Amino acid sequence: MESARLVSQDPQVIVFRLNPKARWSTGAALSWEDFKAQADALSGSHKDYKVASTTGYEDIARVERGASDQEVRITFRRKFAEWQTIFSPLYPSSLYADAREFNTGWLSSPKVTAGPFKIGSIDPAARTVTVVRDPNWWGPHPRLDAITFRVIPKAGLAESMAAGVIDSYAIGSNADLFAQSAHIPGTAIRQAPATDYSTLAFNGAPGAILGDPALRVAVEKGIDTKAITTAALGRIEPQATPLGNHLFLQSAKEYRDNSAIAGFDPAAARRQLESLGWKLNGHVREKGGRALVIRFVIGAGNALSHQISGLVASQLQDIGAHVDIQTVPAADYFRSFVNVGNFDISTFRWLVTAFPLTNSRGVYYLDPNNVNENYGKIGNSTINGLFDQATAELDGAKRAVLANQIDEEIWKSGSQLPLFQSSGAVAVRATVANYGAAGYASIPFDWVQIGFTT
Repeated sequence: MESARLVSQDPQVIVFRLNPKARWSTGAALSWEDFKAQADALSGSHKDYKVASTTGYEDIARVERGASDQEVRITFRRKFAEWQTIFSPLYPSSLYADAREFNTGWLSSPKVTAGPFKIGSIDPAARTVTVVRDPNWWGPHPRLDAITFRVIPKAGLAESMAAGVIDSYAIGSNADLFAQSAHIPGTAIRQAPATDYSTLAFNGAPGAILGDPALRVAVEKGIDTKAITTAALGRIEPQATPLGNHLFLQSAKEYRDNSAIAGFDPAAARRQLESLGWKLNGHVREKGGRALVIRFVIGAGNALSHQISGLVASQLQDIGAHVDIQTVPAADYFRSFVNVGNFDISTFRWLVTAFPLTNSRGVYYLDPNNVNENYGKIGNSTINGLFDQATAELDGAKRAVLANQIDEEIWKSGSQLPLFQSSGAVAVRATVANYGAAGYASIPFDWVQIGFTT
């Protein structure tokens, strides 16, 4: 990209100027046609395209050629404040040729790339992907000849580093792995606040045990996020505190702690459960002959998930809810459970960017025609309306106020319970340069500049 400019506010028009040297790995130049194909496919108007989010694209009226094929003129039918987020990443128009190609055409391998490295080999049996220098890359010469990515269970990461099998891995919020990493010779721990956070996601779909928002909030009041944060991060970040916002991280100037709506209060949780008709029968509450048994699904081999689920189970027992922890194969966790709403509670991480509305809309906006990333199918017209209003507000201060109003409504809905911001710790072989903890960098790594010191 040579430039990206907002040239008109009413109607909203942006103009992208592409670097004329930029090429896809096929040799074709990047052009306005790639932008048009992506906007059309992700607009939500073509229901056969299984998209994760239509945010921003659904507001585009048209994409047109500018003064050349490398100038893109985009006119919006409705204002979209975080316009910098769309077309990132950009894919070639061939990916959007039809719904089948979009949905499944790239499952086994990306067919087209556009960077300094291209796919060298993919070995499903060895669980490795190797990328090699692309001789047709139009930019600066990369320092590395190749990069190999390996799938290694968390329990084997430190051992693999010590044996020289790998050069880096994310520690994240795994305290045991943090301690192991500190004792590996020749290894550095590089750390910066991560742009993601751990959360508890609830399933509110019709028929689910937690389908009632008042019940979900009552359950949330029985969960001590401070105790979970201390248990998870105490050895990494002793001063870590729970996250009180679904859209902003604690370091953002717009951050407000709106968690009081569902703050830890077991006595209040028990009173609310009683008022909702969930009466104790022994140690577990019942209503209408149905026991308050909550299925907490976690992926195998994830020590942090195991720790979190165990603490939640112990805490909710105190308010009369029984948590049934179900451990499933890691490879199936998202595909067969989270993504399809096959859980009562699950835990994973959400990424937060400098553009929180775009980042979070697909998670909390309830669209009857598209799940997007709202796996628990929780939401309401108030949340939807505020998102629509906020994403069209070009004034940053006013947009932040609306975003915090959205967050308050999300807390009321009992959709998700944020836990803590990830530590961002990364174990890296000390001789690796220009790689490690990315922090808040919008483009985390310049792969051309990564290499080894002598």
